[in-house]
Amino acid sequence: MPPAVRFGVNYTPSEGWFHHWLDFDLDSVRADLDSIAALGLDHVRVFPLWPYFQPNRTLIRPRAVEQLVALADAAAERGLDVNVDGLQGHLSSFDFLPAWTRTWHRRNLFTDPDALDGQENLLRTLAAALADRPNFIGMTLGNEVNQFSAGPHPDPDRATPGEIDTWLARMLAACEEGAPGRLHLHAEYDATWYQDDQPFTPGQAARQGAVTAVHSWVFNGTAQRYGRTSVPGEHHAAYLVELSKAWADDPHRPVWLQEVGAPAPLVPPEHAAAFTEATVANALDCPGLWGITWWCSHDVSRSLADFPELEYGLGLLTNDRKPKDTAMVLERAARGPSYTPASRTTALVVPADPAVRSRCAPGGPVFEAFFRLVADGARPTTVLDTRAADREHLSARGITETVTVDQVLEGGTRP
Repeated sequence: MPPAVRFGVNYTPSEGWFHHWLDFDLDSVRADLDSIAALGLDHVRVFPLWPYFQPNRTLIRPRAVEQLVALADAAAERGLDVNVDGLQGHLSSFDFLPAWTRTWHRRNLFTDPDALDGQENLLRTLAAALADRPNFIGMTLGNEVNQFSAGPHPDPDRATPGEIDTWLARMLAACEEGAPGRLHLHAEYDATWYQDDQPFTPGQAARQGAVTAVHSWVFNGTAQRYGRTSVPGEHHAAYLVELSKAWADDPHRPVWLQEVGAPAPLVPPEHAAAFTEATVANALDCPGLWGITWWCSHDVSRSLADFPELEYGLGLLTNDRKPKDTAMVLERAARGPSYTPASRTTALVVPADPAVRSRCAPGGPVFEAFFRLVADGARPTTVLDTRAADREHLSARGITETVTVDQVLEGGTRP
């Protein structure tokens, strides 16, 4: 019997947002965690801001680490497990990089020896501080760090896929050294699956770390092109879960839907609950799903300036900790009976070459073919073209039929 799907939330403090680390108030954190636990969720993903924790390459602030541990302990008191993102990195349109990596001290985050030493040190230190906490799930290397490695970032730290391989292996090893045996992983935004020149590749996402993480946002062109109530709009998260499986070497590798949300105005507030319900239900129909971690816990306060408009209202709870309709949807799912979906027996063949992964992006032929299958009532998964004739691989995944993009697009209904 597979383990039950985990339900959690990306913790956005209601007071001070992630700047709360500068004025850490444990009572406020406890009140936030109370409002999260009341929804029946079982974990939070936590974000220590990198410049606040490691303002100098050789200084990791002990007080900041103590506060992180205090937050984890407060979560444990409320029955919440904790995953910690180490290198923050990037959050809600803002970059948080320490001064020792920028301008006069410009260092490439992925290749500079001193930068690598500093990052490794921070990840090892944070993991070690939490290693003896039973509610510590493990480390995520950082939040969507791939956005620093290529365009459209205005000042990217360019690296090759080989250099990213080395970076990932070294950083994951530091987490394992700090907290052996925990669930350590890395997580990128969907350019990994959709952008041809992105050096973080699908193969890395699906093979390095303990689980594959996917972040699903329909503002990537899905909602704009197809609409919020379309088949692609309501199944985008499930698509990324199933797309990721094509690159996994382990046919039973778990996938974590680590970020997903209902972004306005593409998903208006009055339709957010329906969108959430459809997204969650469709994701739960994916075999091997480790968990769903909604973005985010609490709204961003309107007293804070310069956020993109959509960021202010993404919370399951208001800024004064009142649950919204979306919170009720997630609560019902979290408290509901566990569900074990059947295998997905039809696999759409996708190109293994990462240089053409844009074929999988919204508007691309793989994307179109997948959702034509869904619209016709199928429950497709994906398989690489290099494995489409591998009977052992197909059998291990429960796949009994493979179809090509051309076969699908020759007929059928549009998404």
